[in-house]
Amino acid sequence: MRKLYPFIFNTGLRLNTVQRSLLLFVVLPLVLLTALGIRFGLGQAGDYQQERLKNDLELIGRAISIPVGAALSQNDSQAIELALGSVFVLGEVYGASVFDVDGNRIASAGITETDLSRTSIPTRIVATGKQQEAFSRVGGRELFSHFEPLFDTSGQIKGMIQITRRASDFGQALSQLQIIAWLVWGLLSLTILCAVLLGHYGSIGRHVDKLLLHMQRVAQGDHAHRAALEGPNEVAALGEGLNQMLDSIEQAQDNLEQHRKAETELLARLKDNEKMAAIGSMARGIAHELGAPLSVIDGRARRLQTSLSDDPQQQRQLEGIRDQVARLTRTVRQLLDYCRPAATEPRTQTLLPLLQGLHSALQPELDAAGKQMHCQLPDDLPPVYADDGRLELALLNLCRNALQAADGQIGISVEADADWLHMHIDDDGPGLPDGPIERLLEPFYTTKSPGEGTGLGLAIVNSVAEEHAGSLQLGHSPLGGCRATLSLPLTRPETPHAES
Repeated sequence: MRKLYPFIFNTGLRLNTVQRSLLLFVVLPLVLLTALGIRFGLGQAGDYQQERLKNDLELIGRAISIPVGAALSQNDSQAIELALGSVFVLGEVYGASVFDVDGNRIASAGITETDLSRTSIPTRIVATGKQQEAFSRVGGRELFSHFEPLFDTSGQIKGMIQITRRASDFGQALSQLQIIAWLVWGLLSLTILCAVLLGHYGSIGRHVDKLLLHMQRVAQGDHAHRAALEGPNEVAALGEGLNQMLDSIEQAQDNLEQHRKAETELLARLKDNEKMAAIGSMARGIAHELGAPLSVIDGRARRLQTSLSDDPQQQRQLEGIRDQVARLTRTVRQLLDYCRPAATEPRTQTLLPLLQGLHSALQPELDAAGKQMHCQLPDDLPPVYADDGRLELALLNLCRNALQAADGQIGISVEADADWLHMHIDDDGPGLPDGPIERLLEPFYTTKSPGEGTGLGLAIVNSVAEEHAGSLQLGHSPLGGCRATLSLPLTRPETPHAES
Protein backbone atom coordinates (compact mmCIF):
# COMPACT_ATOMS: atom_id res chain seq x y z
CA MET A 1 0.00 0.00 0.00
CA ARG A 2 1.52 3.27 -1.13
CA LYS A 3 1.66 6.09 1.40
CA LEU A 4 2.16 9.72 0.36
CA TYR A 5 4.33 12.17 2.26
CA PRO A 6 4.22 16.01 1.92
CA PHE A 7 7.65 16.70 0.42
CA ILE A 8 8.35 20.37 -0.24
CA PHE A 9 10.02 19.72 -3.59
CA ASN A 10 7.02 17.93 -5.07
CA THR A 11 4.14 19.94 -3.63
CA GLY A 12 4.66 23.35 -5.26
CA LEU A 13 3.99 26.22 -2.87
CA ARG A 14 2.65 24.00 -0.14
CA LEU A 15 4.62 24.36 3.08
CA ASN A 16 5.09 21.70 5.67
CA THR A 17 4.36 22.25 9.35
CA VAL A 18 7.98 23.04 10.25
CA GLN A 19 8.18 25.73 7.59
CA ARG A 20 4.85 27.19 8.67
CA SER A 21 6.11 27.27 12.24
CA LEU A 22 9.28 29.07 11.10
CA LEU A 23 7.16 31.61 9.23
CA LEU A 24 4.88 32.11 12.22
CA PHE A 25 7.44 32.21 15.02
CA VAL A 26 10.58 33.51 13.26
CA VAL A 27 9.85 35.36 10.02
CA LEU A 28 6.64 37.09 11.13
CA PRO A 29 8.13 38.48 14.38
CA LEU A 30 11.22 39.69 12.49
CA VAL A 31 9.06 41.37 9.84
CA LEU A 32 6.83 42.99 12.45
CA LEU A 33 9.82 44.19 14.47
CA THR A 34 11.45 45.70 11.39
CA ALA A 35 8.11 47.33 10.43
CA LEU A 36 7.79 48.84 13.91
CA GLY A 37 11.39 49.99 13.71
CA ILE A 38 10.81 51.65 10.34
CA ARG A 39 7.57 53.19 11.58
CA PHE A 40 9.33 54.61 14.62
CA GLY A 41 12.26 55.76 12.48
CA LEU A 42 9.97 57.48 10.01
CA GLY A 43 8.24 59.28 12.85
CA GLN A 44 11.57 60.47 14.19
CA ALA A 45 12.68 61.43 10.68
CA GLY A 46 9.46 63.36 10.14
CA ASP A 47 9.88 65.25 13.39
CA TYR A 48 13.49 65.98 12.52
CA GLN A 49 12.58 67.11 9.02
CA GLN A 50 9.80 69.35 10.31
CA GLU A 51 12.03 70.80 12.97
CA ARG A 52 14.76 71.42 10.41
CA LEU A 53 12.38 73.30 8.08
CA LYS A 54 11.11 75.37 10.97
CA ASN A 55 14.66 76.16 11.99
CA ASP A 56 15.39 77.27 8.44
CA LEU A 57 12.52 79.77 8.60
CA GLU A 58 13.65 80.89 12.02
CA LEU A 59 17.17 81.56 10.74
CA ILE A 60 15.79 83.48 7.77
CA GLY A 61 13.51 85.49 10.06
CA ARG A 62 16.36 86.35 12.40
CA ALA A 63 18.59 87.22 9.47
CA ILE A 64 16.24 89.88 8.07
CA SER A 65 14.71 91.01 11.39
CA ILE A 66 17.57 93.41 12.08
CA PRO A 67 17.51 95.33 8.76
CA VAL A 68 13.70 95.23 8.68
CA GLY A 69 13.54 96.48 12.30
CA ALA A 70 15.91 99.33 11.54
CA ALA A 71 13.96 100.28 8.41
CA LEU A 72 10.71 100.08 10.38
CA SER A 73 12.13 102.49 13.02
CA GLN A 74 12.99 104.93 10.22
CA ASN A 75 9.68 104.37 8.40
CA ASP A 76 11.73 103.42 5.31
CA SER A 77 9.23 101.33 3.34
CA GLN A 78 11.59 100.93 0.42
CA ALA A 79 14.25 99.37 2.64
CA ILE A 80 11.64 97.12 4.19
CA GLU A 81 10.47 95.82 0.79
CA LEU A 82 14.07 95.35 -0.32
CA ALA A 83 14.81 93.29 2.78
CA LEU A 84 11.62 91.24 2.30
CA GLY A 85 12.51 90.51 -1.32
CA SER A 86 15.90 89.15 -0.28
CA VAL A 87 14.32 86.14 1.47
CA PHE A 88 13.22 84.63 -1.87
CA VAL A 89 16.82 84.19 -2.93
CA LEU A 90 16.94 80.99 -0.79
CA GLY A 91 14.10 79.42 -2.76
CA GLU A 92 12.45 77.95 0.35
CA VAL A 93 10.19 80.89 1.30
CA TYR A 94 6.67 81.29 -0.05
CA GLY A 95 6.01 84.79 1.27
CA ALA A 96 7.19 87.45 3.72
CA SER A 97 5.28 90.36 5.42
CA VAL A 98 5.88 93.02 8.05
CA PHE A 99 3.13 93.91 10.57
CA ASP A 100 2.92 96.52 13.29
CA VAL A 101 2.21 95.63 16.89
CA ASP A 102 -1.54 95.78 16.21
CA GLY A 103 -1.38 93.28 13.36
CA ASN A 104 -1.78 95.68 10.47
CA ARG A 105 0.34 94.77 7.43
CA ILE A 106 2.94 97.37 6.53
CA ALA A 107 4.72 95.63 3.65
CA SER A 108 4.62 92.20 2.00
CA ALA A 109 6.22 90.04 -0.65
CA GLY A 110 4.68 86.82 -1.91
CA ILE A 111 1.70 85.14 -0.29
CA THR A 112 1.09 86.13 3.34
CA GLU A 113 -1.67 87.12 5.72
CA THR A 114 -3.26 90.48 4.93
CA ASP A 115 -4.40 91.28 8.46
CA LEU A 116 -3.49 89.83 11.85
CA SER A 117 -5.43 92.31 13.98
CA ARG A 118 -8.23 89.79 14.58
CA THR A 119 -5.83 87.05 15.71
CA SER A 120 -4.07 86.50 19.01
CA ILE A 121 -0.63 86.35 17.44
CA PRO A 122 0.25 90.12 17.85
CA THR A 123 -0.91 90.01 21.47
CA ARG A 124 1.20 86.90 22.26
CA ILE A 125 4.29 88.38 20.59
CA VAL A 126 3.96 91.69 22.46
CA ALA A 127 3.26 89.86 25.74
CA THR A 128 6.09 87.30 25.46
CA GLY A 129 8.54 88.97 23.11
CA LYS A 130 9.16 85.52 21.60
CA GLN A 131 8.65 84.06 18.15
CA GLN A 132 5.39 82.32 17.24
CA GLU A 133 4.36 79.66 14.74
CA ALA A 134 1.03 78.85 13.15
CA PHE A 135 -0.66 77.01 10.29
CA SER A 136 -3.21 78.95 8.23
CA ARG A 137 -5.00 78.88 4.93
CA VAL A 138 -4.29 81.76 2.53
CA GLY A 139 -5.50 81.95 -1.04
CA GLY A 140 -6.78 78.35 -0.88
CA ARG A 141 -3.41 77.01 0.18
CA GLU A 142 -2.18 75.59 3.46
CA LEU A 143 0.73 77.66 4.77
CA PHE A 144 3.09 77.47 7.69
CA SER A 145 4.00 80.87 9.15
CA HIS A 146 6.89 81.86 11.36
CA PHE A 147 6.49 85.14 13.25
CA GLU A 148 9.59 86.95 14.47
CA PRO A 149 9.29 90.11 16.70
CA LEU A 150 10.99 93.30 15.47
CA PHE A 151 12.80 95.45 18.03
CA ASP A 152 14.00 99.07 17.80
CA THR A 153 17.31 100.27 19.15
CA SER A 154 15.86 100.67 22.62
CA GLY A 155 14.63 97.06 22.66
CA GLN A 156 10.97 97.89 22.29
CA ILE A 157 8.79 95.77 20.00
CA LYS A 158 7.92 97.79 16.95
CA GLY A 159 6.15 95.05 14.99
CA MET A 160 6.64 91.57 13.63
CA ILE A 161 7.77 89.83 10.50
CA GLN A 162 5.93 86.86 9.00
CA ILE A 163 7.73 84.33 6.79
CA THR A 164 5.60 81.63 5.19
CA ARG A 165 6.12 78.43 3.24
CA ARG A 166 3.75 75.80 1.97
CA ALA A 167 2.70 73.15 4.46
CA SER A 168 3.16 70.52 1.78
CA ASP A 169 6.90 71.19 1.91
CA PHE A 170 6.97 69.48 5.30
CA GLY A 171 5.38 66.27 4.02
CA GLN A 172 6.97 66.11 0.57
CA ALA A 173 10.45 65.17 1.75
CA LEU A 174 8.98 62.81 4.35
CA SER A 175 6.77 61.02 1.79
CA GLN A 176 9.78 60.29 -0.40
CA LEU A 177 11.63 58.95 2.63
CA GLN A 178 8.62 56.80 3.53
CA ILE A 179 8.46 55.27 0.05
CA ILE A 180 12.16 54.43 0.15
CA ALA A 181 11.92 53.07 3.69
CA TRP A 182 8.95 50.76 2.97
CA LEU A 183 10.57 49.54 -0.23
CA VAL A 184 13.66 48.66 1.77
CA TRP A 185 11.42 46.98 4.37
CA GLY A 186 9.74 44.90 1.66
CA LEU A 187 13.08 43.80 0.23
CA LEU A 188 14.36 43.04 3.73
CA SER A 189 11.24 40.99 4.55
CA LEU A 190 11.57 39.04 1.31
CA THR A 191 15.25 38.46 2.06
CA ILE A 192 14.43 37.20 5.57
CA LEU A 193 11.72 34.91 4.19
CA CYS A 194 14.01 33.43 1.54
CA ALA A 195 16.91 33.12 3.97
CA VAL A 196 14.83 31.27 6.56
CA LEU A 197 13.15 28.90 4.08
CA LEU A 198 16.30 28.20 2.09
CA GLY A 199 18.36 27.91 5.27
CA HIS A 200 15.86 25.48 6.73
CA TYR A 201 15.77 23.39 3.57
CA GLY A 202 19.54 23.43 3.12
CA SER A 203 20.38 22.57 6.71
CA ILE A 204 17.46 20.39 7.82
CA GLY A 205 14.62 20.14 5.31
CA ARG A 206 16.42 18.21 2.56
CA HIS A 207 17.79 15.71 5.06
CA VAL A 208 14.33 15.26 6.57
CA ASP A 209 12.94 14.73 3.06
CA LYS A 210 15.58 12.06 2.43
CA LEU A 211 14.70 10.42 5.73
CA LEU A 212 11.03 10.43 4.72
CA LEU A 213 11.97 8.83 1.40
CA HIS A 214 13.81 6.09 3.31
CA MET A 215 10.72 5.57 5.47
CA GLN A 216 8.53 5.47 2.35
CA ARG A 217 10.70 2.71 0.86
CA VAL A 218 10.36 0.73 4.07
CA ALA A 219 6.59 1.33 4.07
CA GLN A 220 6.43 -0.03 0.52
CA GLY A 221 7.91 -3.32 1.71
CA ASP A 222 11.68 -2.88 1.31
CA HIS A 223 12.46 -3.96 4.88
CA ALA A 224 16.14 -4.56 4.07
CA HIS A 225 16.63 -0.87 3.23
CA ARG A 226 18.45 1.29 5.76
CA ALA A 227 18.53 5.10 6.06
CA ALA A 228 21.76 6.97 5.31
CA LEU A 229 23.09 8.82 8.37
CA GLU A 230 23.34 12.30 6.87
CA GLY A 231 22.65 15.85 7.95
CA PRO A 232 22.69 17.40 11.43
CA ASN A 233 23.25 15.23 14.48
CA GLU A 234 19.56 15.27 15.37
CA VAL A 235 18.47 14.06 11.91
CA ALA A 236 21.28 11.49 11.82
CA ALA A 237 20.14 10.30 15.26
CA LEU A 238 16.61 9.86 13.87
CA GLY A 239 18.02 7.86 10.96
CA GLU A 240 20.06 5.70 13.33
CA GLY A 241 17.00 5.15 15.50
CA LEU A 242 15.02 4.14 12.40
CA ASN A 243 17.74 1.68 11.39
CA GLN A 244 17.89 0.21 14.88
CA MET A 245 14.11 -0.14 14.91
CA LEU A 246 14.21 -1.90 11.53
CA ASP A 247 16.99 -4.18 12.78
CA SER A 248 14.92 -5.01 15.85
CA ILE A 249 11.84 -5.68 13.72
CA GLU A 250 13.86 -7.86 11.35
CA GLN A 251 15.36 -9.76 14.28
CA ALA A 252 11.91 -10.20 15.81
CA GLN A 253 10.56 -11.44 12.49
CA ASP A 254 13.46 -13.88 12.17
CA ASN A 255 12.82 -15.13 15.70
CA LEU A 256 9.12 -15.43 14.97
CA GLU A 257 9.86 -17.31 11.77
CA GLN A 258 12.20 -19.64 13.63
CA HIS A 259 9.55 -20.20 16.29
CA ARG A 260 6.97 -20.91 13.60
CA LYS A 261 9.35 -23.30 11.87
CA ALA A 262 10.14 -25.04 15.16
CA GLU A 263 6.44 -25.22 15.97
CA THR A 264 5.71 -26.69 12.55
CA GLU A 265 8.47 -29.25 13.04
CA LEU A 266 7.19 -30.09 16.51
CA LEU A 267 3.67 -30.53 15.19
CA ALA A 268 4.97 -32.77 12.42
CA ARG A 269 6.99 -34.79 14.93
CA LEU A 270 3.98 -34.98 17.24
CA LYS A 271 1.87 -36.32 14.42
CA ASP A 272 4.59 -38.81 13.55
CA ASN A 273 4.88 -39.83 17.19
CA GLU A 274 1.14 -40.25 17.45
CA LYS A 275 1.17 -42.30 14.28
CA MET A 276 4.10 -44.36 15.48
CA ALA A 277 2.46 -44.83 18.86
CA ALA A 278 -0.65 -46.14 17.13
CA ILE A 279 1.44 -48.36 14.87
CA GLY A 280 3.51 -49.54 17.86
CA SER A 281 0.41 -50.36 19.85
CA MET A 282 -0.98 -52.31 16.95
CA ALA A 283 2.38 -54.01 16.29
CA ARG A 284 2.72 -54.95 19.95
CA GLY A 285 -0.69 -56.58 19.89
CA ILE A 286 0.08 -58.44 16.65
CA ALA A 287 3.46 -59.57 18.02
CA HIS A 288 1.87 -60.97 21.15
CA GLU A 289 -0.81 -62.73 19.10
CA LEU A 290 1.78 -64.22 16.72
CA GLY A 291 4.28 -65.26 19.38
CA ALA A 292 2.39 -68.25 20.77
CA PRO A 293 1.26 -69.72 17.39
CA LEU A 294 4.78 -69.43 16.01
CA SER A 295 6.18 -71.28 19.01
CA VAL A 296 3.59 -74.05 18.50
CA ILE A 297 4.41 -74.29 14.78
CA ASP A 298 8.14 -74.48 15.47
CA GLY A 299 7.64 -77.14 18.15
CA ARG A 300 5.46 -79.34 15.99
CA ALA A 301 7.84 -78.97 13.05
CA ARG A 302 10.71 -80.04 15.28
CA ARG A 303 8.76 -83.13 16.46
CA LEU A 304 7.93 -83.98 12.87
CA GLN A 305 11.60 -83.75 11.99
CA THR A 306 12.36 -86.24 14.76
CA SER A 307 9.65 -88.67 13.70
CA LEU A 308 10.47 -88.43 9.98
CA SER A 309 14.19 -88.60 10.25
CA ASP A 310 14.43 -91.27 7.50
CA ASP A 311 12.75 -89.08 4.83
CA PRO A 312 15.22 -86.48 3.45
CA GLN A 313 12.60 -84.65 1.37
CA GLN A 314 10.31 -84.21 4.36
CA GLN A 315 13.31 -83.06 6.43
CA ARG A 316 14.05 -80.31 3.87
CA GLN A 317 10.41 -79.19 3.88
CA LEU A 318 10.27 -79.08 7.66
CA GLU A 319 13.61 -77.26 7.84
CA GLY A 320 12.23 -74.62 5.46
CA ILE A 321 9.17 -74.25 7.66
CA ARG A 322 11.35 -73.79 10.74
CA ASP A 323 13.52 -71.20 8.95
CA GLN A 324 10.45 -69.12 8.05
CA VAL A 325 9.13 -69.50 11.59
CA ALA A 326 12.53 -68.35 12.94
CA ARG A 327 12.43 -65.31 10.63
CA LEU A 328 8.92 -64.45 11.79
CA THR A 329 10.01 -65.01 15.39
CA ARG A 330 12.90 -62.54 14.96
CA THR A 331 10.49 -60.03 13.43
CA VAL A 332 8.11 -60.45 16.35
CA ARG A 333 11.01 -60.08 18.81
CA GLN A 334 12.13 -56.85 17.06
CA LEU A 335 8.59 -55.50 17.23
CA LEU A 336 8.44 -56.28 20.93
CA ASP A 337 11.90 -54.82 21.56
CA TYR A 338 10.88 -51.57 19.87
CA CYS A 339 7.34 -51.24 21.18
CA ARG A 340 7.58 -52.32 24.82
CA PRO A 341 9.06 -49.94 27.45
CA ALA A 342 12.70 -50.70 28.19
CA ALA A 343 13.21 -51.77 31.82
CA THR A 344 16.92 -50.91 31.87
CA GLU A 345 19.31 -51.51 34.74
CA PRO A 346 22.43 -49.48 33.90
CA ARG A 347 25.65 -50.05 35.81
CA THR A 348 29.31 -49.29 35.45
CA GLN A 349 30.99 -52.01 33.41
CA THR A 350 33.71 -52.74 30.87
CA LEU A 351 32.71 -53.61 27.32
CA LEU A 352 35.51 -55.99 26.41
CA PRO A 353 33.70 -59.19 27.60
CA LEU A 354 30.45 -58.06 25.95
CA LEU A 355 32.15 -57.39 22.61
CA GLN A 356 34.00 -60.69 22.73
CA GLY A 357 30.77 -62.52 23.50
CA LEU A 358 29.11 -60.68 20.61
CA HIS A 359 31.69 -62.10 18.20
CA SER A 360 31.06 -65.62 19.49
CA ALA A 361 27.26 -65.21 19.21
CA LEU A 362 27.50 -64.10 15.58
CA GLN A 363 30.00 -66.72 14.50
CA PRO A 364 27.37 -69.28 13.31
CA GLU A 365 25.68 -66.63 11.17
CA LEU A 366 29.05 -65.55 9.78
CA ASP A 367 29.91 -69.12 8.89
CA ALA A 368 26.54 -69.68 7.27
CA ALA A 369 26.94 -66.49 5.15
CA GLY A 370 30.60 -67.17 4.36
CA LYS A 371 31.75 -63.81 5.72
CA GLN A 372 34.47 -62.76 8.16
CA MET A 373 34.46 -60.39 11.14
CA HIS A 374 37.60 -58.60 12.36
CA CYS A 375 37.69 -57.08 15.83
CA GLN A 376 40.12 -54.42 17.07
CA LEU A 377 39.47 -54.26 20.79
CA PRO A 378 42.03 -52.47 23.02
CA ASP A 379 42.70 -54.09 26.39
CA ASP A 380 42.51 -50.77 28.27
CA LEU A 381 38.94 -49.80 27.36
CA PRO A 382 37.48 -47.36 29.93
CA PRO A 383 34.31 -48.42 31.78
CA VAL A 384 30.90 -47.07 30.75
CA TYR A 385 27.62 -46.69 32.60
CA ALA A 386 25.13 -48.79 30.57
CA ASP A 387 22.63 -51.64 30.61
CA ASP A 388 24.45 -54.67 29.17
CA GLY A 389 21.27 -56.29 27.82
CA ARG A 390 20.10 -53.20 25.92
CA LEU A 391 23.62 -52.48 24.73
CA GLU A 392 24.05 -56.04 23.49
CA LEU A 393 20.71 -55.76 21.66
CA ALA A 394 21.88 -52.58 19.93
CA LEU A 395 25.25 -54.08 18.90
CA LEU A 396 23.60 -57.27 17.64
CA ASN A 397 21.29 -55.23 15.42
CA LEU A 398 24.20 -53.20 14.04
CA CYS A 399 26.26 -56.32 13.38
CA ARG A 400 23.37 -58.13 11.70
CA ASN A 401 22.73 -55.09 9.48
CA ALA A 402 26.40 -55.07 8.54
CA LEU A 403 26.29 -58.83 7.94
CA GLN A 404 23.38 -58.45 5.54
CA ALA A 405 25.00 -55.53 3.68
CA ALA A 406 28.63 -56.79 3.57
CA ASP A 407 30.16 -58.48 0.57
CA GLY A 408 32.61 -60.43 2.72
CA GLN A 409 34.17 -58.32 5.48
CA ILE A 410 32.82 -56.86 8.73
CA GLY A 411 34.90 -54.88 11.19
CA ILE A 412 34.39 -53.94 14.82
CA SER A 413 36.65 -51.30 16.38
CA VAL A 414 36.51 -49.25 19.55
CA GLU A 415 38.20 -45.96 20.45
CA ALA A 416 37.85 -43.55 23.34
CA ASP A 417 38.59 -39.89 23.97
CA ALA A 418 38.28 -37.76 27.06
CA ASP A 419 34.46 -37.89 27.24
CA TRP A 420 33.14 -40.52 24.82
CA LEU A 421 33.50 -44.17 23.89
CA HIS A 422 32.96 -44.78 20.15
CA MET A 423 32.09 -48.27 18.82
CA HIS A 424 32.43 -48.56 15.01
CA ILE A 425 30.72 -51.31 12.97
CA ASP A 426 32.07 -51.35 9.36
CA ASP A 427 31.19 -53.35 6.26
CA ASP A 428 32.44 -53.56 2.69
CA GLY A 429 29.01 -53.45 1.13
CA PRO A 430 27.46 -50.87 -1.26
CA GLY A 431 27.40 -48.16 1.38
CA LEU A 432 24.71 -45.68 2.35
CA PRO A 433 21.74 -45.23 0.01
CA ASP A 434 20.90 -41.87 -1.53
CA GLY A 435 18.63 -39.57 0.44
CA PRO A 436 18.57 -38.14 3.94
CA ILE A 437 20.41 -40.28 6.48
CA GLU A 438 17.88 -39.35 9.15
CA ARG A 439 15.22 -41.40 7.37
CA LEU A 440 17.25 -44.57 7.98
CA LEU A 441 16.63 -44.11 11.71
CA GLU A 442 12.86 -43.92 11.31
CA PRO A 443 10.90 -47.01 12.42
CA PHE A 444 9.64 -49.33 9.67
CA TYR A 445 11.74 -47.56 7.02
CA THR A 446 14.03 -49.98 5.17
CA THR A 447 16.01 -50.05 1.95
CA LYS A 448 16.12 -53.86 1.87
CA SER A 449 14.08 -56.04 -0.41
CA PRO A 450 10.66 -57.18 0.81
CA GLY A 451 10.96 -59.99 3.30
CA GLU A 452 14.58 -59.16 4.26
CA GLY A 453 13.94 -56.64 6.99
CA THR A 454 11.34 -54.80 9.06
CA GLY A 455 13.08 -51.42 9.24
CA LEU A 456 13.29 -51.62 13.04
CA GLY A 457 16.98 -52.50 13.54
CA LEU A 458 18.45 -48.98 13.37
CA ALA A 459 15.40 -47.53 15.13
CA ILE A 460 16.04 -49.87 18.07
CA VAL A 461 19.75 -48.94 18.13
CA ASN A 462 18.91 -45.23 18.07
CA SER A 463 16.42 -45.76 20.91
CA VAL A 464 19.09 -47.57 22.99
CA ALA A 465 21.58 -44.74 22.28
CA GLU A 466 19.08 -42.14 23.50
CA GLU A 467 18.39 -44.22 26.62
CA HIS A 468 22.11 -43.98 27.47
CA ALA A 469 22.43 -40.26 26.58
CA GLY A 470 24.53 -41.29 23.58
CA SER A 471 24.15 -41.05 19.82
CA LEU A 472 24.16 -43.10 16.63
CA GLN A 473 25.94 -41.81 13.52
CA LEU A 474 25.97 -43.31 10.03
CA GLY A 475 28.75 -42.58 7.57
CA HIS A 476 31.20 -44.02 5.08
CA SER A 477 33.45 -46.88 6.15
CA PRO A 478 37.17 -47.28 5.42
CA LEU A 479 36.21 -50.72 4.07
CA GLY A 480 34.16 -49.05 1.35
CA GLY A 481 30.70 -49.63 2.71
CA CYS A 482 28.82 -48.13 5.65
CA ARG A 483 30.09 -47.28 9.12
CA ALA A 484 27.66 -47.21 12.06
CA THR A 485 29.10 -45.55 15.17
CA LEU A 486 27.46 -45.97 18.57
CA SER A 487 28.83 -43.35 20.98
CA LEU A 488 28.33 -43.53 24.76
CA PRO A 489 29.40 -40.96 27.37
CA LEU A 490 32.17 -42.06 29.72
CA THR A 491 30.76 -40.01 32.61
CA ARG A 492 27.58 -41.07 34.33
CA PRO A 493 24.62 -38.87 33.30
CA GLU A 494 22.96 -36.89 36.08
CA THR A 495 19.57 -38.24 34.97
CA PRO A 496 20.07 -41.29 32.74
CA HIS A 497 17.60 -41.47 29.94
CA ALA A 498 17.24 -45.19 30.48
CA GLU A 499 15.73 -44.64 33.92
CA SER A 500 13.11 -42.17 32.76
